[in-house]
Amino acid sequence: MKRNNILGILVAVVVIVAAVWLISRYLTRRSPLLLQGTVECTTYKASSKVPGRIDCMKVAQGERVEKGQLLYALSTPELDAKLQQAEAAKSAASALDAAALAGARIQQIDAALNMWEKAQAGFELARKTYERVQNLYEQGVVPAQKLDEASANYEAMRATAQAAKAQYDLARDGARREDKEAAAARVRQAQGAVNEVESYIEDALVYSPVTGEVSTIIAEEGELVGSGYPVVAILDTSDMWVTFNIKETLLPDIRIGTRMTGYIPALDLETEFEVTYIAAQADFATWAATRTRGGFDIRTFAIKAKPAAGVATLRPGMSVLVNWDQFTR
Repeated sequence: MKRNNILGILVAVVVIVAAVWLISRYLTRRSPLLLQGTVECTTYKASSKVPGRIDCMKVAQGERVEKGQLLYALSTPELDAKLQQAEAAKSAASALDAAALAGARIQQIDAALNMWEKAQAGFELARKTYERVQNLYEQGVVPAQKLDEASANYEAMRATAQAAKAQYDLARDGARREDKEAAAARVRQAQGAVNEVESYIEDALVYSPVTGEVSTIIAEEGELVGSGYPVVAILDTSDMWVTFNIKETLLPDIRIGTRMTGYIPALDLETEFEVTYIAAQADFATWAATRTRGGFDIRTFAIKAKPAAGVATLRPGMSVLVNWDQFTR
């Protein structure tokens, strides 16, 4: 009986010692430090410089698009009207420019020539009359009054002939150089207005800026969108990275170019990542001090790491786990 009691006590002691050992080992065991990051990629938001109503949507959510592929088109009747106005203004300016370059019409030039010849003939007659009256005055046949009248008529006809000659030269030479330059400038101004409206009309057709996948379509056909409103969001799946937020106390072990092995639970896959970016400034405090005295809030820094080799099935939003103990060992 005593022997059985002693054996039972020994078994109990062994069990208690084993339990204490297992509990102490469990309590003192150090859990691995895991860094969890999220896969991200570059997102492009397609929009137009001009407002309008979506006339047709050429893509669907989840569809893969190529760079330069038409995404959607806007209906812009106001711009079409503006283009007609700009083209009409250009036509008017071109007509004025052509008139300035061509000068006066042939009929106007011939009429000015006839007037000049007529004035020249009158001037010759006045000159000869003046010379005759002057000779008669010197002989004492006519009074000074007649000489004055002949002299005044002679000077008047001279001025008339000069004015007719100037009118003929003006008709023959056409517009002044300044007028021609002004007319040409008006044509360039009108052409600039046409080009501006045409560029707006071209921007009513929105094309994909990159090859990627359509993630979101914010507006549908028939909806009115404003200038710069992001209608289609495209994910560039060729440019993906993982963002980690790490404690500032772990930052000394990280450098640009540092490589780490990450586990992707969604794919059950391990792959290597290379650090390409370390934030220059801390973001926020995730780990707070547990002591009221002598403790401090540990701030976090964002780092980005890109896959060293392409992972075809990697998607934005997936989680990536990095065992810090294995990384720094």
